[in-house]
Amino acid sequence: MTTGRTVAKPRTPSSTRRAIAAATIGNALEWFDLGVYALMAAYIGKTFFPGGNAAVQLVQAYAVFGITFLVRPLGGLVLGAYADRFGRKKALVLTIWLMVIGTFLLAVMPGYATIGFLAPVGVIVARLIQGFAAGGEFGAATSFLIEQDDRRKGFLGSFQFASQGFATLMSAGFAAGLTASLSADAMTSWGWRIPFVFGLLVGPVGYYIRRHVDEPEVAQEKQSTPVRTLFRFHWGGLLIAGGALVVSTSLNFILQSLPTFAIKNLGLDDSLSFVALMITAAILTFVTPIVGLLTDRHGRIGIMIGAAAVIGAGVVPLYLWVTTSPSFLTLTVTMTILGLLKAIYFGALPSVMADVFPAHTRATGLSFAYNATVGIFGGFTPTIATAMIAATGSPVSPGYYLLATASLSIVALVAANRRRGIR
Repeated sequence: MTTGRTVAKPRTPSSTRRAIAAATIGNALEWFDLGVYALMAAYIGKTFFPGGNAAVQLVQAYAVFGITFLVRPLGGLVLGAYADRFGRKKALVLTIWLMVIGTFLLAVMPGYATIGFLAPVGVIVARLIQGFAAGGEFGAATSFLIEQDDRRKGFLGSFQFASQGFATLMSAGFAAGLTASLSADAMTSWGWRIPFVFGLLVGPVGYYIRRHVDEPEVAQEKQSTPVRTLFRFHWGGLLIAGGALVVSTSLNFILQSLPTFAIKNLGLDDSLSFVALMITAAILTFVTPIVGLLTDRHGRIGIMIGAAAVIGAGVVPLYLWVTTSPSFLTLTVTMTILGLLKAIYFGALPSVMADVFPAHTRATGLSFAYNATVGIFGGFTPTIATAMIAATGSPVSPGYYLLATASLSIVALVAANRRRGIR
């Protein structure tokens, strides 16, 4: 069976830097918005949902966070197919404008006290637009990155996920700064909107950069029916790519929701909890490309299996530690360890996922596999974690969820190696 290992011509350093910037700025905007929403969920819940029970409002806010992931596979198929039919560049320009529209609606939407039930409806509409746009972002951007130079796929692809770390760093920075400088009333009234307004400023910059980059030569191999071809011939690739992503996306949302968990359940200070997330995000930003570079030289699958195994074995003891000895130190050390493990797993993941698809269906396959997996194992992870804690009374229970996802990813990586020859 044909794999995605199509040879791409090496490019000049300046063109490679422009390509990295073009591909990652949209992904950073997407994950900045997701991170801000997760971190500000308590304030968003009070603004847009009725009732005086803060716990119920938080669950409602997280539920909207999860619902929007349901539209991402559709966005992945539509926008991924657009990228395979008409080029990565055109798709990247379209997705960033859709993201800006959704962010704008969320930033200016009046609260429940002002417009009643239209407030939560408006939030859902805004998040659905963002989810649809984000659905096509990963496949087009990852394809665009790895097609720059076939010899450096691990390194170039790693910037896709490093940009997620940078976006988390920015969103956590906003959360820490705002919660430290504003009162709870001010945060609920207007403070939580500031990061979304900032996100709006990134959109035009991303549009300009994406308009002025060249299409990868590999992407000129167009496919007239990418969706039909994908589901007819590449089911195995979808299962392998999605399975490899499971533990990474679950861990990502656990890391994003841990500060809120520490604030609500462990009584830690708001701003200090967000600082712990900033440290973890910095690790993801700077360690991930280093790991990507190493995987180009020493192989990918072995490194990733090792990281997934350690995540599965270590997450329950770490959860137990942070819940029995709650402090800024234990939260920071726990998130630092998980961040390092995630960065090690993250580094080669985009290129591994891309290698299971041929170039002419790559964007579609990546988009659907990524978003279906994120929708199932990522979008509802905060809700599942919160519900597991409420049902069992044990704050350690989300750790068992991560253990299960780590096992699934190891199985997928073994299949990638044995059935597709990916190393």
